[in-house]
Amino acid sequence: MSLPAFIAALDLLAADAPARIGAAVDLEAWTEVRNALVGRQSGRLTDIMAGLGALAKEDRREAGQRANSVKVAIEEALAHRHAELAAAAPKSGSSFDLSMPARGRWKGAVHPVSLVIDEVIEIFRELGFTIALGPEAEHAWYNFGALNFPDDHPAMDLHDTLYLGDGQVLRTHTSPVQVRTLQQYPPPVRVLAPGNVYRRDFFDPSHAPMFAQIEGLVVDEGVSFADLKATLSHFARRFFGSTTQTRFRPSYFPFTEPSAEMDVQCGVCSGSGCSVCKQSGWIEILGAGMVHPAVLEAAGLDSERFTGWAFGMGPARTAISRHGIPDIRILYDADVRFLDQFTR
Repeated sequence: MSLPAFIAALDLLAADAPARIGAAVDLEAWTEVRNALVGRQSGRLTDIMAGLGALAKEDRREAGQRANSVKVAIEEALAHRHAELAAAAPKSGSSFDLSMPARGRWKGAVHPVSLVIDEVIEIFRELGFTIALGPEAEHAWYNFGALNFPDDHPAMDLHDTLYLGDGQVLRTHTSPVQVRTLQQYPPPVRVLAPGNVYRRDFFDPSHAPMFAQIEGLVVDEGVSFADLKATLSHFARRFFGSTTQTRFRPSYFPFTEPSAEMDVQCGVCSGSGCSVCKQSGWIEILGAGMVHPAVLEAAGLDSERFTGWAFGMGPARTAISRHGIPDIRILYDADVRFLDQFTR
């Protein structure tokens, strides 16, 4: 997307918004209008902002400032209309017996894993990342071949991967989104790819056969491992607290070289050792590394010109570390007594 097209989309949104907001006749309609205009999942402004990363570097500052001014104007108009509708809403009558004890009812809560995903996205959005998505039923080439997996890699065995036939698998990680994104958009690229992944893992206190994952990818000229460490350390301090202790350990992944795993101090035992951290005092929250040249070339990029880094994070493990949850299986129980603790 070019800068003129980006600004034109913002101008059209700014022109349409007042009429739509003014047409809301009650608070329910107001909520629908707000979600349609500035909703975090499918609002028009969110859709427009997704194109920010495709703009030239020199255009992003102007585009971001224009987007912020449009957002502020829309939110002010929404607040004004909300106040009008709230004042006009019918008040409770006196026919109710206010002495009758209230009946308890659970109103619902956001799942702790969803809370983690939303917060991670918000932190990285401040750093210029946009959202990229890919299919869960993925072609094996994207899941393995394009990511530099050798043909005899254990992850490709039937006891690790769920095969669907016709060359399709249930993706074992969100890394295939790296290749799909690089095929679709030229660098610079800075994206997050949240989604569900599937593996033949035993259901135990720290593993599940289906779980959420968040992939991060940065590709540009001159990107280094120092950029990776600085960005992920900043994320850990923002997410877990300014005094968070972290460490990077050398590791191996077929699609990154060099590779590392990032740990944070266990939130259950505060580093003293427990079953969740396997008595180590640390919880692994993500794997990361410099994008392997073979992955860049599989996506059609010149690996001599471009470099990049990537990471993969399990929001469930991050949630249990942050909230001191002793068993990952609790996250799958749908126990409202547990979930009620995480009401926004």
